[in-house]
Amino acid sequence: MTRSARADRLLAECRLIAEMSEEVERTTRRFLTPPVAAVHEHLRHRMKALGMAVTVDAVGNLRGIWQPEYAGSPRFVLGSHIDTVPNAGAFDGVLGVVMALELVASAQAAALPLALEVIAFSEEEGVRFGVPFLGSRAVAGRFDPQLLALRDLEGVPVETAIRDFGLDPAQIDQASVAHDAVGYLEIHIEQGPVLEAEGLQLGVVTGIVGQTRCELTFSGHANHAGTTPMHLRSDAMTAAAEWILAVENLALESDGAFIATVGKALAKPNASNVIAGSVCLSLDLRSERDDLRDQAVFELLERASAIARRRGLICVGKIQMQQPAVSMDEQMTAYLAESVEASGFPVRRLPSGAGHDAMVMATRLPTAMLFLRSPGGISHHPDESVVAEDLDAALLVAELFLSRIARIQDNKPL
Repeated sequence: MTRSARADRLLAECRLIAEMSEEVERTTRRFLTPPVAAVHEHLRHRMKALGMAVTVDAVGNLRGIWQPEYAGSPRFVLGSHIDTVPNAGAFDGVLGVVMALELVASAQAAALPLALEVIAFSEEEGVRFGVPFLGSRAVAGRFDPQLLALRDLEGVPVETAIRDFGLDPAQIDQASVAHDAVGYLEIHIEQGPVLEAEGLQLGVVTGIVGQTRCELTFSGHANHAGTTPMHLRSDAMTAAAEWILAVENLALESDGAFIATVGKALAKPNASNVIAGSVCLSLDLRSERDDLRDQAVFELLERASAIARRRGLICVGKIQMQQPAVSMDEQMTAYLAESVEASGFPVRRLPSGAGHDAMVMATRLPTAMLFLRSPGGISHHPDESVVAEDLDAALLVAELFLSRIARIQDNKPL
């Protein structure tokens, strides 16, 4: 298959959006920071050019709806997120949004009797406030008002961030997806090496692993690095280091049953000549089995407490997020797999090791997810890339999938 002009256009659009960033020469776009408004402006222009009705809900999700002339047509939802991790690539999340708009254009050309809502979720990564899926939680009707009190590193609460963006947090309940919606499809890069290793362009996601995020703090006593003997120290950094290795070892011993990451550490006072008085760490633990995930988290928190006691420190751990493993809708996934096969591609079913808005949307709507291969398995990095021919393949599959959905809703044979 040769690459198309629209694949090149989608690649260029993702790279353009990547320039809308909080940092120069790095793509960093956190929840409701100024570059999010720039992305909204760009996508709003695209949506209006397609004749879509455009709104921004109270948690900052940009939403466009195309309603065909057929008044009784049901609504199907497409989308992904527009926030990023620090120093991100150009395609994570955003690709799914721009491809969704391309699918609206093709649906219009085909006079598809299916209303389409495209959602650019404002927050999925959890970078700014430590809790992910703020955008899709609101759409799925699962936004806990207590989330409004969370603060970022500058001390700004979620509620204030929403108000500063010109929105009213009191209206978040109104962000819930309409009751006439019949399903949700998310197109996303795999963010892993499986498809490329098997020489495949596309994958049908069967489910998304469960995820626990924790924050853990070792507290000792800051003191002079030159005058305090080694045996008289209450060093939070060495305790943190011991625990980080314990996390790695336990995950390695699980033989792939779960994966665990300590990706963030904040030491205080964070000076080279001062023994660390406290170290705050993150823990990200994921598994397809919720029971194994819960057991591993419990054991790691217990090990942290034991390390602290042995070293004369205090350890406080708290769970910030518990997301159970989620299966994609069996029937929607079957339709997607059939569309892959009918398009001439091998059907490869696989779970997602990364969290996605689809796992939240699956609690509200029948949900399916399509993966594109990630060259080198690289994501959350500036070297993240996409193969243009894979965009054409994914669009072909998604167009056939939406056509099937429309015919089913119209009670016509496939």
